[in-house]
Amino acid sequence: MGLRRELIPALKTCVPATIDFFEIAPENWIDLGGPLGRDLRVFTERYPFVCHGLSLSIGSPAPLNEELLRKVRQFLEQHGINLYTEHLSYCSDEGYLYDLLPIPFTEEAVKYVAGRVRRVQDILERRIALENASYYVQAPITEMSEADFIRFVLVEANCDLHLDVNNVYVNSINHAYDPLEFIRAMPSERIVYMHMAGHYNEAENLIIDTHGTNIIDPVWSLLEDTYRIHGIAPTLLERDFNIPPLHELMHEVERIALIQARHINASHG
Repeated sequence: MGLRRELIPALKTCVPATIDFFEIAPENWIDLGGPLGRDLRVFTERYPFVCHGLSLSIGSPAPLNEELLRKVRQFLEQHGINLYTEHLSYCSDEGYLYDLLPIPFTEEAVKYVAGRVRRVQDILERRIALENASYYVQAPITEMSEADFIRFVLVEANCDLHLDVNNVYVNSINHAYDPLEFIRAMPSERIVYMHMAGHYNEAENLIIDTHGTNIIDPVWSLLEDTYRIHGIAPTLLERDFNIPPLHELMHEVERIALIQARHINASHG
């Protein structure tokens, strides 16, 4: 589950056993002291955490924010967090744009992004993972499919994949492709963990990735298919706004656990 500040009072009382790990965006916690900083330290000492960044802007034409990366490295070391992931997109040029924009699916972009990922890994002294991002307008230049672009970047950069199942579904509606075909095209050996989330239907052929509502049945079905194709990976529930009480969120966390258990039992059988 994503560790949201709204949930901390309930989690301090009791962390449900179904929650195996937490995720945080390091930008929201770096240099944070006071009661919240102390609360975070208590949780990171007791539970596994991953960091999912928001502002690395790996595909940006602007230089990498190496000052941020050095702070991220210090934060990871301070809290004993091994995994850092980011979006395969960009959100800045001369300043931050507060949205995730698509990178052109070209050979030149593959080499450019991969070079920046290698630099990130050198600074952090660890392998990172990239998340397949949702996007709403395709870049005007394209030489390959989204799935091919992701695979080529992962190989060229020698990094891992953070597979967002909801983003696959969102993009499949917005850009009219088969989500299952996309899932099959992803490299199993590079998947480190997965995301599940809700979204908003703006129109029949336009879905907005909001993380603000419950997961719908087609996305649950796609998760089942993803486990069947790639095997089980740690899977996180994203809920970033319109956050209900912890006991309500746990219904979806428990559903993820039940699906995983069913696949484990089926594989043993």
